[in-house]
Amino acid sequence: MLVNTVIYMGYGKEITMLTKKMEAELNGQINKELYSSYLYLSMSAYCNSIGFLGFANWLRIQAKEELDHAMKLFDFILERGGNASLATVEQPDAEWVNLSNVFDATLKHEQFITSSINHLMEIAVEEKDFASMSFLNWYVSEQIEEEANAEEIVRKLQFVGDDKNAMLTLDKELAARVYTPLAE
Repeated sequence: MLVNTVIYMGYGKEITMLTKKMEAELNGQINKELYSSYLYLSMSAYCNSIGFLGFANWLRIQAKEELDHAMKLFDFILERGGNASLATVEQPDAEWVNLSNVFDATLKHEQFITSSINHLMEIAVEEKDFASMSFLNWYVSEQIEEEANAEEIVRKLQFVGDDKNAMLTLDKELAARVYTPLAE
């Protein structure tokens, strides 16, 4: 295990630096969050193309939130004296079978992100990096909400099936979602 190095940043302020392992894993999570944003934008474009603007709105807001998540990680790395490095973001799928397919993929992706956040927490525990553990607690809680939101839409889509009126009602419901930036 690498011991965190303490550096002094003028005016008596101490910063406990990230270990190289934690820094690398957090940078990897930035890439996953940016990919999430791309994925949800792609899904939003699909929903828009088939005339479900409420679903498109929900996914576009989700894309903005994922970008916020990436920036929160980026800023944390810098605040801890680390090097935020950006990698190429993989191109997401652009073709979807239907809305159920989109939200099944959304739920599966959020479960993947939850697994990734849990892995980060395991590393923070191994590294005895209490600052990262505290920081990552927000993501653990956020992922509970992310999975619940996606699962709710999956269940509603299963319930309405091919009922066009119910689909339009659900679309109208999802159109009401508004973007709320993260508090600093």
